[in-house]
Amino acid sequence: MTQTPGYGWVQTVTPEMRTWIEGQRASGVAPRDSLAALLATGWEEAVALVALREVLGPEVAAALQAEQALAVVPLGPLPMPRLDGSPATLWAGDRDVQVLTQVTKPRVVVFGNLLAPEECDELIDRARQRLARSETVVNATGASEVHEARTSEGMFFSRGEFEICHRIEQRIAHLLNWPVLRGEGLQVLRYGVGAEYKPHHDYFDPSQAGTPAMLARGGQRVGTLVMYLNTPAKGGATTFPDAGIEVGPVRGNAVFFSYARPEPATLTLHGGAPVIEGEKWVATKWLREGTFS
Repeated sequence: MTQTPGYGWVQTVTPEMRTWIEGQRASGVAPRDSLAALLATGWEEAVALVALREVLGPEVAAALQAEQALAVVPLGPLPMPRLDGSPATLWAGDRDVQVLTQVTKPRVVVFGNLLAPEECDELIDRARQRLARSETVVNATGASEVHEARTSEGMFFSRGEFEICHRIEQRIAHLLNWPVLRGEGLQVLRYGVGAEYKPHHDYFDPSQAGTPAMLARGGQRVGTLVMYLNTPAKGGATTFPDAGIEVGPVRGNAVFFSYARPEPATLTLHGGAPVIEGEKWVATKWLREGTFS
């Protein structure tokens, strides 16, 4: 039995599922129709794509995944920088921020000079004394727990807790055109040598029992901004396995990505690669549909 990719999935590919797909192929059913039938009967998209890859081959599965991504329609407005005309820099209310890279599918933007060196240092200094082993959301209950998939240390600032938090939150709101009140407090993480965060999605899985409790505090997550507070000697990249994207952690830079719907088709599966040498500090800002409380 094949375990599905990504942390948090509970469905697995079964022999019966493979047999059914083989029968569909023998009957001349188009792969996209087989995928639609699997989704309609309750199979998670990621599981269905794994099964189709095993039976029909990786090229067919990759084409289906790309097709699904193109079909994703946003549930509503999304946080997004103003990138018309491909600007080299954007004004973020109090400083110019560089636009280093932008990708359309998935929607990923890499920023330079988002944070000043002294801001990076202050966030690290204020966070260091409150670090604890990072936790992940338990999908079944909405609670949090320590899990082997996430081996960093971390802490949360409440929104606007210090002047530096307020300043950075205002800057992010200006840059991404998203109100401060629709954001969670900054989370600071430290990764030592060997520490990592295995690939995962930041949205709350609608199929899980604990999701309503998470949504009650501000709706679904719709965007993520990861800010790099230092530059590790080696390793620690932010990776997007489904999209083949890797962003190196550089002090003061950041990577932003949005997800139009809580679905793997957004191609926003991402992770933090292991730190090989030195340490990595990041500050993460999650953006919500509504006011976060």
